[in-house]
Amino acid sequence: MSKLVIDGVGRTFPGVHGGAPTLALTPVSLAVADNDFITILGPSGCGKSTLLRIVAGLDRPTEGRVLLDGAEVSGPGADRGMVFQSYTLFPWLTIEENVRFGLREKGLPVAEQASIARHWIRKVGLEGFERHYPKMLSGGMQQRTAIARALANAPKILLLDEPFGALDHQTRGLMQELLLAIWESEKTTVLFVTHDIEEAIFMASRVVVMSARPGRIKADVAVPIAHPRLYTVKTTPAFSSLKARLTEEIRAEALKVEGAALPGD
Repeated sequence: MSKLVIDGVGRTFPGVHGGAPTLALTPVSLAVADNDFITILGPSGCGKSTLLRIVAGLDRPTEGRVLLDGAEVSGPGADRGMVFQSYTLFPWLTIEENVRFGLREKGLPVAEQASIARHWIRKVGLEGFERHYPKMLSGGMQQRTAIARALANAPKILLLDEPFGALDHQTRGLMQELLLAIWESEKTTVLFVTHDIEEAIFMASRVVVMSARPGRIKADVAVPIAHPRLYTVKTTPAFSSLKARLTEEIRAEALKVEGAALPGD
């Protein structure tokens, strides 16, 4: 049985001030296997973040359902760890206290909270910063903390909505390597939204391409590149071939968004 099943999920937003409703997602179906790493790639406004929010239980579908380990998702839950583009850390808590937050809410003993928090702080390379506050850290370090906080709760699936979108190019690349290395060692099931084609290929075992709004799955592309993956894989022929294919897929959808016609039309 698949870890996650998105079964005919559609979403229509009501019109504002009596205006026409907006169809954000046509019925989308997707199965995610246990321990899989899926990236959802698409142009701006295609509904990829809406789909992720529905999986997280932060939004409700107009039609269809989401199943996690066979149980229907009806709202937010600790079985899903969510990481946003903004760092969403509590500024009044230290790094360790942020990572421990969900564990404290679960009522775990303090010693166990501390042990789990130390493990994940070490895993994301933040040893020595446990007593720092978020404002004292760089953007990349804050996002490492957000990832550690999500993983500390041992979620069944990790959901990431363009988590590196606010970072500079170099930091973004290093964060991709960090998260991929964690996945390779921990094998947590991951659903990762991005609009960056290189990022989608580098991170994923499968890239799901979404069309322009109303969003639908246009392509589901396997990434047959072995693990562990180093950043140097981005210059290989296999990577370049996949990038060329996905660039054409996304370019066609981006042109629809801009209202332009494809050359020759």
